[in-house]
Amino acid sequence: MALYADAQRIMRAALDAALPDAAVARALERARFGGGRIVLVAIGKAAWQMASTACALLGERISHGVVITKYGHAMGELQHMRLFEAGHPVPDANSLRAADAAIDAVRGLRAEDTVLFLVSGGGSALFEKPLISLEELEDVTQQLLACGANIVELNTVRKRLSAVKGGRFAQLCEPARVFSIVLSDILGDPLDMIASGPAFPDQSTGEQALAIVGKYGLCISEMVRALLTRETPKRLDNVVTEITGSVSQLCNAAREECLRLGYAPHVLTDRLCCTARDAGSFLASIARFHSGAAHSVAYIAGGETVVELKGNGKGGRNQEIALGAVEGIAGLENVAVFSIGSDGTDGPTDAAGGYVDGTTAHRMAERGVDVQAHLRNNDAYAALDAVGGLIKTGPTGTNVNDLSVVLIRR
Repeated sequence: MALYADAQRIMRAALDAALPDAAVARALERARFGGGRIVLVAIGKAAWQMASTACALLGERISHGVVITKYGHAMGELQHMRLFEAGHPVPDANSLRAADAAIDAVRGLRAEDTVLFLVSGGGSALFEKPLISLEELEDVTQQLLACGANIVELNTVRKRLSAVKGGRFAQLCEPARVFSIVLSDILGDPLDMIASGPAFPDQSTGEQALAIVGKYGLCISEMVRALLTRETPKRLDNVVTEITGSVSQLCNAAREECLRLGYAPHVLTDRLCCTARDAGSFLASIARFHSGAAHSVAYIAGGETVVELKGNGKGGRNQEIALGAVEGIAGLENVAVFSIGSDGTDGPTDAAGGYVDGTTAHRMAERGVDVQAHLRNNDAYAALDAVGGLIKTGPTGTNVNDLSVVLIRR
């Protein structure tokens, strides 16, 4: 129980530090708005939290706006705002309705007006006006997710199938200026890839998009193939962008809390990017190697892993990391591994991630849970749920990648 309590405190401290409130406030202090109207458009899993801060600080200066976030992530009405919740990681009809509302909100603006554009991860699915049918877009997205394509590969393809991604939303705002505040959820903070870069010049090429199709053997129509070669905006003169928040902030906050709890913390990386199952095995091997440490120690990794969908189970990458560590730490005393998504929702589930310790393998066996079978079926949720290993935080209001931690307590 002491290990679990420590894990809860580390998670909470990291998530609190990664909330975008202070970062949005700092960015707005530096903003220079003209004498015209301010229109707010917020997209992504952290859209409501970012918009709430902006509304509190700017008040009546904002004439109107649209906030688009994931189902269950809006936390109440905001003055002058239209709120939408939509599908993620696959866009749905509400994604299209929300994008249409955002386009209407910026229609007819003048050069002295400003669009305050608040962007966070998840925006690619939540904010969409496809150039193909929704059904075909869903199919392409599902194919990319199932084959384990990383977020950059995913967005390189789908930004070319959209009328609002790859810098095209900024063009729709012209002649108004766009002041964009971006909360990063992609390793290395590539601004043209976060939410597929609706207001940032596209750095990728059609050739790269076609190479991704070939790499994964995607089945696409001739219409999709033609759109992938169409040029995207490479220059935008009406946009100023500030990036704020990142996975390194999440890792550093976890490190500070580990110190306060008496652990010697080591940040291994903030760019973990392998498969989730391999990440779990890797963290377990670290735990086993250092399990004999004379003092309490913590190993911290941030990043975004991928899940290769080979089964039809339920779960997410953080749950799969935790389940992937179970057998490697079996029988170790005072050792735990946990992993969470900073947005509070891991995959299409109500869990943020998973927690396992040296007793988990035995408890799973007692309940008839076959770890390897559940991993093969991508069914980490059921396996962890059987032993109380799911972490449920609810929507957190932020989204800066994932946090995985090994705890060894002495």
